Amino acid sequence: MDGMDILYLLVPLSVVLVFLIGAGFWWSLRSGQFDDLDGPGYRILMDDDRAREADATETEGAKPPPA
Repeated sequence: MDGMDILYLLVPLSVVLVFLIGAGFWWSLRSGQFDDLDGPGYRILMDDDRAREADATETEGAKPPPA
């Protein structure tokens, strides 16, 4: 195999790969993967630990006293 023969394999393979990547990107755009990029970061920062403490005290009050 000389240098030109390998190009007959690599060029069509790269074209197919570009189309697959493009189709995956198009699908992700259409399905809403990039709609809210900032929301998850803000949800981590605005986590309210007091709500968890209130939930924990409510569930502790429902437990029967130890015997």
